[in-house]
Amino acid sequence: MKALILVGGFGTRLRPLTLSLPKPLVDFANKPMIFHQIEALKAVGVTEVVLAISYQPEVMLSFLKDFEAKLGVKITCSQEREPMGTAGPLALARDKLLDGSGEPFFVLNSDVICEYPLEQMIAFHKQHKGEASIMVTQVDEPSKYGVVVLDEDTGLVHRFVEKPQTFVGNKINAGVYLLNPSVLDRIELRPTSIEKEVFPGIAQEKQLFAMVLPGFWMDIGQPKDYITGLQLYLESLRKKSPEKLASGSNVVDNVIIDESASIGQGCLLGPDVSIGQGCVIEDGVRLKHCTVMRGVRIKKHACVSWSIIGWHSTVGQWARVENMTVLGEDVHVSDEIYSNGGVVLPHKEIKANIMKPEIVM
Repeated sequence: MKALILVGGFGTRLRPLTLSLPKPLVDFANKPMIFHQIEALKAVGVTEVVLAISYQPEVMLSFLKDFEAKLGVKITCSQEREPMGTAGPLALARDKLLDGSGEPFFVLNSDVICEYPLEQMIAFHKQHKGEASIMVTQVDEPSKYGVVVLDEDTGLVHRFVEKPQTFVGNKINAGVYLLNPSVLDRIELRPTSIEKEVFPGIAQEKQLFAMVLPGFWMDIGQPKDYITGLQLYLESLRKKSPEKLASGSNVVDNVIIDESASIGQGCLLGPDVSIGQGCVIEDGVRLKHCTVMRGVRIKKHACVSWSIIGWHSTVGQWARVENMTVLGEDVHVSDEIYSNGGVVLPHKEIKANIMKPEIVM
């Protein structure tokens, strides 16, 4: 079985982290985002994953080489020379996806984090015998999205309504698909939207079905949603694999700590914290609602909240980093600095008293 992951372009919404690595390789819960998806695909029998990418394909393949051997999943790239939308990449990768077996293949958006109920999706696809299955998730404010109007009993998709002004439903596209090879015949080799140009035609022929996603879902392609996604992911771990979470008198609620990290005395960690490989958290540090990526040092009595600390950065003693601050790779924040939001480019030293919510050059 095969799968295609829509890796996308430059990852501008998650800068400055994506100035160092392509977005799918940015750490999420102590592993690159794309690892979560590939592991889920491997678990349901996918043996080859095609990455549809337009930015730094050589970096992606080099990084994933060891992972490919470890999992026994073949990983290849289909490179876009121009932006191809959400359907064009399928046409571009046609020869890589077709193997003559007639089996359906998965398509995933790389920004999506969820519990990946792919086994249930395969069963759903076999049951309805349509040409395509999409996963949908329920939202509180459907007027902000493109709504999928469907039969709640059978999952048959009737139509799509973009940002409806009156209530037509509350299910939106979750960015996970299972498609028969015949869908490729509907897609031209040009920039194309699968949501606006391909799926409506399949729905009109009553060949498109939607499965409601159980559990959580989040598009983590920008900092605020990344932090929310971490909260949802850790809560899911609490329910399904609580042994993966840290425990102890210095831990509040859901925290994940790499076994190679060093934690000092008198720290208070959590809720919703991820501490990566080789991190050093010195005495008296307070962390909450944040990600601390591999190789970071947080010095004594510093406080980090609602923020992302990029690889190999340093936060000085008694410094405060909060309010959705994002530090790029190898950023050094001096002692006693207050950072109230904003993003900091890689390889910078921050000595100013207050960082305003803007890029610090």
